[in-house]
Amino acid sequence: MSCKSLWRSAKYAYIFDNNKKGVSLSDWTAGYVADVGYTYGYQTELNPLRIKLAFLHNGFVFPEVETACELGFGQGLSINIHAAASTTRWYGTDFNPSHTAFAQELARKAGTDVCLSDESFAEFAARTDLPDFDFIGMHGIWSWISDENRSIILDFIRRKLKVGGVLFISYNAYPGWAAFAPVRHLMNRHAEILETRNKNLISRVDSALDFSEQLLATNPAFLLANPQISDALTKIKEDNRYYLAHEYFNEHWQPMHFSSIAELLDSAKVQFACSASYLEHIDAINLKADQLSFLQNIKDPVFREDVRDFMVNQRFRKDYWVKGATKLNQFDRAELLRQQNVILANNREDVSLKTTGALGEATMNKDVYAPILDVLADNEPKTISEIEQAVKPQKISFAQVIQALIVFGGQGHIAAYQDENVITSVSEQCDKLNAHLIAKARKSNEIACLSSPVTGGGVPVGRFQQLFLLAMHQGIHEPSEWGRYVWKILQAQGQTIVKEKKPLETAEANQAELTEIAQKFLEKQLPLFKTLRIN
Repeated sequence: MSCKSLWRSAKYAYIFDNNKKGVSLSDWTAGYVADVGYTYGYQTELNPLRIKLAFLHNGFVFPEVETACELGFGQGLSINIHAAASTTRWYGTDFNPSHTAFAQELARKAGTDVCLSDESFAEFAARTDLPDFDFIGMHGIWSWISDENRSIILDFIRRKLKVGGVLFISYNAYPGWAAFAPVRHLMNRHAEILETRNKNLISRVDSALDFSEQLLATNPAFLLANPQISDALTKIKEDNRYYLAHEYFNEHWQPMHFSSIAELLDSAKVQFACSASYLEHIDAINLKADQLSFLQNIKDPVFREDVRDFMVNQRFRKDYWVKGATKLNQFDRAELLRQQNVILANNREDVSLKTTGALGEATMNKDVYAPILDVLADNEPKTISEIEQAVKPQKISFAQVIQALIVFGGQGHIAAYQDENVITSVSEQCDKLNAHLIAKARKSNEIACLSSPVTGGGVPVGRFQQLFLLAMHQGIHEPSEWGRYVWKILQAQGQTIVKEKKPLETAEANQAELTEIAQKFLEKQLPLFKTLRIN
């Protein structure tokens, strides 16, 4: 089959480096920001392997994903990680040619058979060489594209998503955006009207933020009615400017109520299945008892989601939808759940028994959660049935096991474990992709994720840890030598380590800090990486 020619913000926890500039806009953007590239974020919800636990928890049949599509893949990190770490055949488009060029480079280096284009949604949707898809994913783009493009996507979903196939869509939601939307409008208008188009976009973003801060300093009545706006603006100013440009300064920017999304997607013959954010499945950390009781009296599922969003002040939704939902009976649901393989993708001692939901921080029941963690502490794959049997002496029920795994999965500690045959077949392309990403860490910390054939997706790996792996690839094996190796790279770029919010001033101090980080990497992270087959 032929293909056409083929962070949220990145936090700079350790390094000073700010050298980027914007470029000019072009007509092909259709109102979308294109003067600056998007960030190099990874979205775990786009990993089809995650669908199984979410669907089974909510009693739905899940598809085996053989063909998948990502619309608006940005820099292409997610689609390339998922293509490398699975046997799924991936297709995708992103209208920005610089994004597509970067994504195609990743695919070539990994040696994966992934079809990536820079076509518009209209051009991509009109292609006759595309298969029908088991999975279609869109992260974020829905909130920043025109109504015309939304119509094109809806038609594409209706025609190309298989019966039983899953759609992932994330978007800015009401009511969480209701208070800040007028501020965003003023920032965007300021960048469009009061700032010269000759200034690069990042400068215009900074000017718009300064303007907004000055405006709030006049104590407008809007601020008195919405005092949380001041703190929101302060937090926004800490974000990566490239993220802010794409988040706030597109011509088309439209948060939506859940029911509005549901009405549109109904025309594409898909229905809501469940949240793709595992922690949203746990009512106890998101809703008070009287709120839950109130919701249970609402029979209409779409209206119930609208009301729930009002209760939690939902700002961003990540949801799975399905074309032709099939419900499981309780027996089949339990049996399929028990067959699922999971692995602890972190060190046991690094897993906190605290989590955060809409109600704030919550402490998990140690008598339930700790024994389950202990069973998984060896970082070996276990079926849910094996976990259930292991904790029965502590009188932990099957339902409690499932809830704990959902919570740990939502925190990123638990991951689905692929079939061994799949792991073996994709390991080489994961290794090739990771080697390419690790080499890029010499220049920046923009990419903070590597591919795992075990989980079928991405694993967070910081720049220093990537550089330690690079040193190992070059035959350097001692932590002190890793520290020296990384320090030479930073020093050559005029970068230095920041510790306790202060840059370390001497070479000796920087190298000592890196050696300490390297020793921790050797003791704690490297064994875990070996388990996850990240070399």
